[in-house]
Amino acid sequence: MISVKNLTKTYRTTKHTEGLLDFVRNTFHRQYEMTTAVDNISFEIEQGELVGFLGPNGAGKTTTMKMLAGILFPTKGVLNVLDFTPFEKQRAFLKQIAFVMGQRNQLLWELPAIDTFRLNKEIYEIPDQVYTKTLNELTELLDAKKIIYQPAKTLSLGQRMKMELIASLLHRPKVLFLDEPTIGLDIVAQKTIRDFIKDYQRLYGATILLTSHYMEDVRELCKRVMIIDHGKIIYDGYLEKLIKKYATKKTIEVIVEDMPDVKVLEKLDNNIEIEFPRLFFQVKRSEISKTIEKITKNIEFVDLNIYEEKIEDIVRKIFSATSSPH
Repeated sequence: MISVKNLTKTYRTTKHTEGLLDFVRNTFHRQYEMTTAVDNISFEIEQGELVGFLGPNGAGKTTTMKMLAGILFPTKGVLNVLDFTPFEKQRAFLKQIAFVMGQRNQLLWELPAIDTFRLNKEIYEIPDQVYTKTLNELTELLDAKKIIYQPAKTLSLGQRMKMELIASLLHRPKVLFLDEPTIGLDIVAQKTIRDFIKDYQRLYGATILLTSHYMEDVRELCKRVMIIDHGKIIYDGYLEKLIKKYATKKTIEVIVEDMPDVKVLEKLDNNIEIEFPRLFFQVKRSEISKTIEKITKNIEFVDLNIYEEKIEDIVRKIFSATSSPH
């Protein structure tokens, strides 16, 4: 469905100068330097996969997705999406993809979203019956049947994101690029969008590449993740395998009614975080059973929970490992 081989994107930028003399020289003799946004990456995504694309700001995520969608021309490398070369921008290709950016607005601000939908129907040449059926399905999934008739400017951020998704998906794209679709949304709205993405993929079998800074999006939606840093892919594989490899510790949460004696806690572990009535123990995976046994013998508690490390902490470990000198 998506094939990328040795993909590179470089930009020529004006060289930064310091001091008045250098500024004057650069005014008449402009100096340039090359910046590499994407550095010789290769990967494949099969039909129906939902892949998380992770990395810090400026890592190359959006640049890669824009090349896959045909928005940017690569400096070198081979791209194939749906058996098309994206930057050729053939109409048959554009009618099978969608690119949704959380901070980009395509709605007609003064008009109801339904007018944008009707416009897109004509742009994508969607037959009447298909348009009506798809619109009903999407508004049902997003619980948005009423708000499609309200002016876009009166909608909340979460409601506008619902409308953006419907507008982008009316033509039932086979490949969907989602760039931070939940950015800026509250927790309830984030969950609504996540649930919709899952339902949409199940209903239409779309292939989806997703970027997000909200790790809950990744945890709930993606079995496979690619991590990119400084334009290079530093991990490509199953999320579960990533967690097993880098999540060396677990957190044991103990909920108590009365605060245990300090000496008892010191005997158990020196690395305890206390947020009464909760005690948090950071424990190596291999020592979970032994630590629980100690806790049970020495502390009276009302509840005990075990948590994996947060995905963002695991990703941070990978970045630290790859950036540290060897």
